[in-house]
Amino acid sequence: MLTGKDDTGARRQHAAPLLEMRGIQKSFPGVRALRGVDLTLGAGEVLALVVENGAGKSTLMKILGGAQRPEAGRIFISGNELAIRGPQDARRAGVAVIYQEFNLVPALGAADNIFLGQELVRGAGRLGWIDRARQRQQVDQLLARLSLSIDPLVPCRELSVAQQQGVEIAKALVAGARILVMDEPTAALTAPEVEALHAVIRDLSRAGVGIIYVSHRLEEIAQICHRVMVLRDGGNVGEAPTAEVGRADLIRMMVGRELTEEFPRRHVRPGAPRLVVEGLCRGKAVQKVSLEVRAGEVLALTGLVGSGRTETLRLIFGADRRWAGRITLDGKTLALASPRGAIAAGIGLLPEDRKTQGLVLGLSVRKNFGLPNLPRLSRGGFVRQGEERRACTEYISTLQIRTPSSETAVRTLSGGNQQKVVLAKWLARGCEVLLFDEPTRGVDVGAKVEIYQLINSLAAEGKAILMVSSDLPEVLGMADRILVMHDGRITGEIPDAAHATQEMIMELAFA
Repeated sequence: MLTGKDDTGARRQHAAPLLEMRGIQKSFPGVRALRGVDLTLGAGEVLALVVENGAGKSTLMKILGGAQRPEAGRIFISGNELAIRGPQDARRAGVAVIYQEFNLVPALGAADNIFLGQELVRGAGRLGWIDRARQRQQVDQLLARLSLSIDPLVPCRELSVAQQQGVEIAKALVAGARILVMDEPTAALTAPEVEALHAVIRDLSRAGVGIIYVSHRLEEIAQICHRVMVLRDGGNVGEAPTAEVGRADLIRMMVGRELTEEFPRRHVRPGAPRLVVEGLCRGKAVQKVSLEVRAGEVLALTGLVGSGRTETLRLIFGADRRWAGRITLDGKTLALASPRGAIAAGIGLLPEDRKTQGLVLGLSVRKNFGLPNLPRLSRGGFVRQGEERRACTEYISTLQIRTPSSETAVRTLSGGNQQKVVLAKWLARGCEVLLFDEPTRGVDVGAKVEIYQLINSLAAEGKAILMVSSDLPEVLGMADRILVMHDGRITGEIPDAAHATQEMIMELAFA
């Protein structure tokens, strides 16, 4: 059973709700996003919002944060009905939403970002000026409360993901937030950073802040949340205290069916080496990395954030220029001075950040699918749109991509379906080596299993798969072999993932 560690919020939820959302409805062209959703949140409560991708979670949170307006429904905060017409209304009502893509100005320091739009001013009218000394004093107090040891003047672009997230929380506290929404807050954090964030959340809960915690990581819900609420297909499925809901119950509620195997078994014996990397180097980020991936094999490359995993994949794909090293595919040495060369050689990359590096969000599914396949879909310099549409539709069916049509803008799809679009374009290109960087980050349990099944089918076809993942259960459940990195180097190999443990991986990750 799932069991929360602090029942402060559980006790407080019996009082009048801090937040009530009643009958919230919202539609988009071809999609009914929300079908009369109800949500309540108590002061000091940490509510887990667990959803399948495309279930309406993002839309519901954007309505609460004022980024979108509902077509129907009512919102009450501390018993008072409010009309939230924009982000300023939400902020004045004490609502702060921390999205997966942080809302920070990269060139500004933490102090300026925290007080941006809510500066402390001395004087009046045109003669007023920003009281930076008082702002700095408050920032120092906030950072100490959040256990963040950063220079508030350092540009936010130089901060780690965990530090930027802390700045977002500090910004919300300065604005007087009583309701804090955190969307997949631990997706890019290391285990120690997750523990630090959970400590902050417990502190905020004890101070009476209501927190909506959106996560696909079911183990975290047991550690930090008092109650869990499940959405599916734009409607309420159920809710219960975490202590009364088991992992299998949550998965069934999310996907609407039993999942007999979270990690589908693969019965493929790896063949001869296909991708061979020898002595790959780029500064301190990647130092003398050597590996080989065999036909039909899933090789996992794991380690802590900053260990060099992603950098290694980028060097293999030609996205960054390597300083030294040799890469061969099926015995042929590859130059790979750019992604163009890697694609031509039959290597495809599903990047860690699919939104900025894997897709053009403003384009349709069809056009994204066609981008790396233009040579075969064009004639005389013109794209054969009929052929492009036919091929795209075929992959939509094969990969079960949930989209109203091939002409739908890819930005409107859920994370799991966006990931499938990236995969579809590489499969159509005929890639024999696939580099997966965090393939299921931000993807719900049901979509994860579909992606795992796709990986297994690709391996069964003899393709070589190199998978970077920080999700250790995923590594143990999907890999044939495991390589662990630390400080740009491979610190160890676990040749049989079936007999590996998380403790074995972490020991090598800190080597």
